[in-house]
Amino acid sequence: MLTILKELWRFLRVRKKLWMAPIILIMVIFGGLLVLAQGSVVAPFIYTLF
Repeated sequence: MLTILKELWRFLRVRKKLWMAPIILIMVIFGGLLVLAQGSVVAPFIYTLF
């Protein structure tokens, strides 16, 4: 997992695409929320945010 992050960071830095880092971070956070909300007690509270 760490090698994937290193490769992604190196790609963003070399190709001057660092502006994409916050977008990728937000997508990962939303993905984690969706996985957490699936069949969880927290689900109704997360769905009210959207």
